[in-house]
Amino acid sequence: MDRGKLKGHAALWLANIIWGLNAPIGKSVLVSAGNPQGISPFALSVYRMAGAALLFWALSLLRPRERVARRDIVLLFFASLFGIQLNQMLFLWGLSLTSPIDTSIIATIVPVLTMVLATLFLREPITWLKAGGVFLGCAGAVILILVSQHGTGHTSSMAGDLLCIVSAVSYATYLTAFRNVIVRYAPVTVMKWMFLFAAIVATAVYYRPLVEVDYAALAPRTWGGIAYVVVCSTFISYLMVPTGQRYLRPTVVSMYNYVQPIVAVLFTVALGLDTFGVTKGFAALCVFVGVWLVTKSKSRAQLEAERARMDPPSARP
Repeated sequence: MDRGKLKGHAALWLANIIWGLNAPIGKSVLVSAGNPQGISPFALSVYRMAGAALLFWALSLLRPRERVARRDIVLLFFASLFGIQLNQMLFLWGLSLTSPIDTSIIATIVPVLTMVLATLFLREPITWLKAGGVFLGCAGAVILILVSQHGTGHTSSMAGDLLCIVSAVSYATYLTAFRNVIVRYAPVTVMKWMFLFAAIVATAVYYRPLVEVDYAALAPRTWGGIAYVVVCSTFISYLMVPTGQRYLRPTVVSMYNYVQPIVAVLFTVALGLDTFGVTKGFAALCVFVGVWLVTKSKSRAQLEAERARMDPPSARP
């Protein structure tokens, strides 16, 4: 494996380990029947986007300035719409209505959607190896989630599930439709513009829920959860994803979603709330083998290069 791909895999491992903890931590700070002193998902969306925008712009001051073409600024706005605004807002809204279990299961459809959309936007082929890897990873993730022990009070909601599904479709669209503009610039440059647009829209749309928060009543634990969501699962993770997009194909990037339920299960095991047995070990193995198969599947460029080698110049018209 070359150095670039290794860097891409490392970045995605870090991002998805952080995201694996995001559902339980994010759920703990949202207002609910069991947590009346929490905050609304709309206010948390503003914190995520405005906080990440400030962090990315501050970081950009320490790096060489990179000029972005006007046309690409427009594309980055739409990338922000699908990759951040719709994705994050709808996810947090859905998470506030349904259980973390449901959100984890729904997240497993992202690689399937990405594989299909990559054929439309990037003309990437759906090979047997790629399809097998995607569905093997999906099966492993679903088994892992279903056999895990879950606490009470996490009721499902059709409305919440639908919001999470639309969020997943939005993110898969971002990974495929906007890959070309994302890889054109440095990750910090891309993210500072995307989160600036997201922060402006979120503040304008959710200004009222933001000012209605009773900040004096928020517990230190809630502030800690908000800090994790903003700094770790938003700033650090979204800094890592463009690195993965630069070196890896969209389907490979999306396959790392299957790491998230593994992290969530290991987290609950570490807290003594769950156990890790043979079934879960088998499910985790399915996930890792699925990721490996998709990584080994051939891209459109590789298949075209192979056809060119098999088709000698004398045989071409």
